[in-house]
Amino acid sequence: MDSLKQSAPKHNSDEKSLRGTFASVLIVAAIIVVMWAGVFWLYMERV
Repeated sequence: MDSLKQSAPKHNSDEKSLRGTFASVLIVAAIIVVMWAGVFWLYMERV
């Protein structure tokens, strides 16, 4: 029983860490998409 009570706060901190990781991944993905769109637009302008 005591081991279950000790793991509960750890689960909460892991969840916050995963939220931060997910937000970081979304930010990096958005930057990649914006860069790709910019290069594609530049290519279309020159062709």
